[in-house]
Amino acid sequence: MSTKNELITELENLQKQAEQDLAGSLKEKELQAWRTTYLGRSAELVQIFKRLSESPPDERARVGQLANQIKNNLEILFNQKLQKLNQEQLEENLQSERLDVTLPGRKPARGRLHIQTRVLREICHIFAEMGFQIFRGPEVESDEFNFELLNIPAYHPARDQWDTFFTTKEGVILRTHTSPGQVRSMRAYAPDPIRVILPGMCYRYEQMDASHEIQFYQVEVLAVGKDITFANMKGTLEEFAQRMYGEQVRTRIRPSYFPFTEPSGEMDIECFVCGAKGCPVCKGSGWLEILGCGMVHPVVLKNGGYDPQVYSGFAAGLGIERISMLRYRIEDIRHFWGNDVRFLEQF
Repeated sequence: MSTKNELITELENLQKQAEQDLAGSLKEKELQAWRTTYLGRSAELVQIFKRLSESPPDERARVGQLANQIKNNLEILFNQKLQKLNQEQLEENLQSERLDVTLPGRKPARGRLHIQTRVLREICHIFAEMGFQIFRGPEVESDEFNFELLNIPAYHPARDQWDTFFTTKEGVILRTHTSPGQVRSMRAYAPDPIRVILPGMCYRYEQMDASHEIQFYQVEVLAVGKDITFANMKGTLEEFAQRMYGEQVRTRIRPSYFPFTEPSGEMDIECFVCGAKGCPVCKGSGWLEILGCGMVHPVVLKNGGYDPQVYSGFAAGLGIERISMLRYRIEDIRHFWGNDVRFLEQF
């Protein structure tokens, strides 16, 4: 049977060997291997604890105390070695990265408003200065408000102008324009005169190209009252264009057709992208349409609660993406909703 001197001798030899193995230059994996060898569950030091019963009863406390002391010393040496190794690794990384730790930290990137949000707010501000107030309408709209009440019955061929997104519920669609808000706002204020703008997102299932998207912002402009004329509409829209683009801007209004206005027109802005020379954005014409407009149709006035014999009004639908394209000389409308940070961070 082993005596106390034999166990103590084994412990002293074990401590000496462990300290020698730890004294060298060890890497992280080698250091972890040392810990497993001398402090792991199957280590020789742990086995000595299990052999304490081999010692005489009056010597077991002394042997156990020595074993615990050696175990604690080895754990302290291991932690010191690990801390030193981590410090050396940190210094090596700092030298290789050439990092000046005395420099101030990098500030986190701050978010910003989307370009369309900024342009939309500016448009709302311009019309607010001209006496218009904001009226909101739903993006999920009924067929009745989107078409029927705007003088576009189910059999009307003009419905082909709007490639509509239908839902699984009959009669419920994604609005193709902000014009349904005309009837909603008129019914909210009739018979009082109104001047409102109706901003919001619209959806059309159409082929995408440099100037067409399946989702886009519009701002509907509506004014209803007594003795409102086409000249009032023209002056309002030209005033908007000058405030948006500068007094030197060139505009034109040409005849067009919309079922809910009569007469109808479209306002074009001279293409700033190509300088009116012709490009994919303006389709070679040198002009880019930014809005449709016209005098509110008598049927729409009546559906909104106004007597068309007494009241008249004008309406316009502004395409916000095209206004932004001209403002910032952007060549493709698809950039706005592509979520490319390289594009968005320019604004």
